[in-house]
Amino acid sequence: MKVPASTYRLQIRSSFTLFDAAATVPYLKSLGVDWVYLSPILTAEHGSDHGYDVTDPSSVDPERGGPEGLLALSAAAREHGMGVLVDIVPNHVGVASPAQNPWWWSLLQEGRGSPYAGAFDVDWDFGAGRIRIPVLGSDDDLGLLEVADGELHYYGHRFPLAAGTYADGDSPRAVHDRQHYQLVSWRRADSELNYRRFFAVNTLAGIRVEDPWVFDQAHAEVKRWFDDGLVDGLRVDHPDGLADPAGYLRWLKDLSGGAYVLVEKILEPGEELPTEFACEGTTGYDALADLDRLLVDPAGEAALDALDAQLRSGEPADYAGMILGTKRAVADGMLRSEILRLARLVPSDEGLPPGLSEDVAADALAQVIAAFPVYRTYLPTGENVLREACAAAARQRPDLANVLDVLLPLLLKPETELGRRFQQTSGMVMAKGVEDTAFYRYTRLGTLTEVGADPSHFSLAPEEFHRRMAERQESLPLSMTTLTTHDTKRSEDTRARISVIAELPDEWAATLDTLRGLAPVPDGPFENLLWQAVIGAWPASRERLQAYAEKAAREAANSTTWTDPDETFEARVTAAVDAAFDDARVTTVIEDFVARTDAFAAANSLSLKLLQLTMPGVPDVYQGTEFRDRSLADPDNRRAVDFERRAAALAALDAGTSLADFRDETTKLLLTSRALRLRRDRPELFLGYRPVLASHAAADHLVAFDRGEDSTGTGATPGALTLATRLPVGLERAGGWRDTAVELSTAMRDELTGRTHGPGPVPVAGILQQYPVALLAPVNGENA
Repeated sequence: MKVPASTYRLQIRSSFTLFDAAATVPYLKSLGVDWVYLSPILTAEHGSDHGYDVTDPSSVDPERGGPEGLLALSAAAREHGMGVLVDIVPNHVGVASPAQNPWWWSLLQEGRGSPYAGAFDVDWDFGAGRIRIPVLGSDDDLGLLEVADGELHYYGHRFPLAAGTYADGDSPRAVHDRQHYQLVSWRRADSELNYRRFFAVNTLAGIRVEDPWVFDQAHAEVKRWFDDGLVDGLRVDHPDGLADPAGYLRWLKDLSGGAYVLVEKILEPGEELPTEFACEGTTGYDALADLDRLLVDPAGEAALDALDAQLRSGEPADYAGMILGTKRAVADGMLRSEILRLARLVPSDEGLPPGLSEDVAADALAQVIAAFPVYRTYLPTGENVLREACAAAARQRPDLANVLDVLLPLLLKPETELGRRFQQTSGMVMAKGVEDTAFYRYTRLGTLTEVGADPSHFSLAPEEFHRRMAERQESLPLSMTTLTTHDTKRSEDTRARISVIAELPDEWAATLDTLRGLAPVPDGPFENLLWQAVIGAWPASRERLQAYAEKAAREAANSTTWTDPDETFEARVTAAVDAAFDDARVTTVIEDFVARTDAFAAANSLSLKLLQLTMPGVPDVYQGTEFRDRSLADPDNRRAVDFERRAAALAALDAGTSLADFRDETTKLLLTSRALRLRRDRPELFLGYRPVLASHAAADHLVAFDRGEDSTGTGATPGALTLATRLPVGLERAGGWRDTAVELSTAMRDELTGRTHGPGPVPVAGILQQYPVALLAPVNGENA
């Protein structure tokens, strides 16, 4: 199996095709990247910017360069000795435009008689033999249907007609009533839908890749990539939506000839990747959570809790109680269709209380899912989680205890549709209730509300960080590490600045108070979220911040929502963002806090980057983040990247010429390129993990580790040595590094400065004289 030393994620779309990616390969090679990592490239909805709405799994998207583009990209990668990793989407397909999806079009036209009926997860009986499509503004809009060109039309929507269901003179509504589908109001999707979706996205329909023929057809093009030697590895999107993730991964390993595979799996604190998963690890959110918390000052927690309590006019937010409520609200709201489907699967002859209604069964199932501490079980793996969730639900709702006693043994049977589908559903509720709701409500420090993290865990001590890294090296050495993805709520550099707030909580409280007075929004916790985002992303365009503010407010769903926007509240939010640009007083407050924190934020950014690039695992660089990138949530983080500018800066760095045009962006580029090149060119320096402890005054402000081989009885072989600054505000207040020192067992060269240090005790102040980080490598591979 080929394994990457590092990857670089590229967003492939019509404005940056596979041919453009191929042209970028020489720059990526120079940067030190080992594998190119592509977003989904199968044919997707026309104009899709992300590619997760695949409409035809049998072809590479022509808009993204088509098969010729993939061939060009693969050839360029091979020419430069690089591999190719591709993101695939097995859980669902895009159905926004039925005519673009041959499988879905056939399903709508032929119903249960379609050769693709078995590919989709449809509860036909619940829909009286028809699949419900929630596209109408209201059910009254059935009067607006038209028949044209042998199709049923509703504004820009086109639907097929079943054979023999239309004759001249028939009304469009009568024709509609003869179809295998029923067009309904979009508001009915929450409780009356009868097909499985991706979360609550009506235009993404789940497919049943647990059936061999569906798997084979959905992966025929993927198989061709490996048969033709075009691709070396896969990233699997949303495996938690699959009926049998472990079985799917075994099939995928066989199809790919045992290729490198990663899963987009979110592990909650303490949760481990199931051992039965045939993959090399996750896409790195677990690593991201550890790195962020390592650089958050635990001393700031009490003050930020007090500020949160003040903004809520009482006690600080109870995160556990909050997510129980948000998950339950999602289960009772946008995902009630999925919960009701589970309730319909509860058998009537299993000793349930007499007269048990579907609503009561749904109530109990929703309470269990709301009590889940992880995304899902993989029975029998996770059985204890399910038992504990049922017990917690019974404590929360004693009136449901008898029902839960009967439901538990049913849910423990993965061979049944109820047991299987329950596992597919719990992750939906977790994702929508936590990532997409609670993360916009729990606002004490934005760094912490990141995908894959538990924001109630405020910080991570260096000792615990080292323990986790040693464990990662031992158990998941090929798992990906990351700092920014297309799913992160804030990019790494945005979070790096927000993290400084934990070191300056009183100054932040005063700044926030001033901003609230100058540009008030009637939702205190949201104001904290909003102004942290503005500070973190500054300088940013008005359009970017307005788009983020609207999304954040509607996701939080406290004062406004996507489905029923509160125009008055949203006008206040808009006015607050406008004030950042139009009111000189507000602009000054923002810029003063940015200036106060900028040097510390830069130190955090460089520390995060170096730690991630050199820690155990396979580091990924998200497109463009070798420069400072202060993005917010998607689509902001998918903005176009100026690769020509980055290539010019790297060439200037390598040539030692003037970098005046690039300012401080090149420091991060220098660090990224030198770390990636070292990992690629000297892999023998990254075979183990050993904490390196500093001595004397400011030892707590240094995080250091040696990636050399573990001891074999004759002493450890030194490898790459990482030194990174932690809590830079506190370091400055303490008077700097002073007599802090580290012991070097051999002479080592700093890859960033070219200076040589050691052997023996070396002052940290000397090593970190120019940058807040250092990457040391043994001179000429010498050992101690």
